[in-house]
Amino acid sequence: MVNGPSTQMAFVEVDCLPTHRDLVVATLCRVPEIISIEVSARGRDLLLTVVTHDWTALSDLVLSRLQIDGILRHRTSLVTDIHLEASDWRLDALNRAQTLEVARIEVHSATVPSTVTPADTALIDLISHDGRIGFAELARLTQRNASTVRRQFTRLTACGIMKFRCEVSQESSRWPISCTWFCRVEPGHVAETVRILRGIPETRGCFSTTGESNFMFIGWARSVTDLLRIEKEVAQSQPTLRFLDSAVAFATPKRIGWFLDQSGCATGEVVVPTFSTPVSKKH
Repeated sequence: MVNGPSTQMAFVEVDCLPTHRDLVVATLCRVPEIISIEVSARGRDLLLTVVTHDWTALSDLVLSRLQIDGILRHRTSLVTDIHLEASDWRLDALNRAQTLEVARIEVHSATVPSTVTPADTALIDLISHDGRIGFAELARLTQRNASTVRRQFTRLTACGIMKFRCEVSQESSRWPISCTWFCRVEPGHVAETVRILRGIPETRGCFSTTGESNFMFIGWARSVTDLLRIEKEVAQSQPTLRFLDSAVAFATPKRIGWFLDQSGCATGEVVVPTFSTPVSKKH
């Protein structure tokens, strides 16, 4: 994942004609700024996760580029704060010793630079296609010295521009059901609510948003009935929170740029997200 200092994130709920849904999904999958797409069970046909490099790009996407055949209407919730994201979620696949070892080698965030250079963009693009690529191969492909590439990589990760996220086929995991809850939380209770959600292992994302539902969280559950247990646990721990709606995903055709098949596995095709800070080109 790539984060820029002016990055704008939003969730977009899309209603479309039933006969056009597959075509709409195929079209939206090709849009780099739409990083993830879920086909919802109710309330909306599609739930899009959108990340653009600035406000102007988001406005253009929502007001112009989403005007395609088959889309009836769409509703946008702007993300005002990211409290928890999927890269923070743990699969419980590592033992304690392995977890401590990973924590030891993790790079701590520093100040994010205001610009991303053309060389940074080239490196990010290569890593987005293959997160396992080595420094020697990166140096060969960028025609640069391996030590220079290593320093560049360290700077981008230390500043938080690049974050790594290891995904798993959800259908093959112990948590095959994905649900997004739309809630209302009083501003003074947001921090406490985030703390409660961090203590629930199924929580994969937590965001403050604009709109009537000013708070959203995402969870992976073992079964549909397990969703009720999560709701009860949250409601009992935070009585001031109001559940307004929820969206269970029937399918996820795209996640963080990668196209997924019906089993939730990557097809090998990826549309690299273009939400890092734009680089001005010299003519």
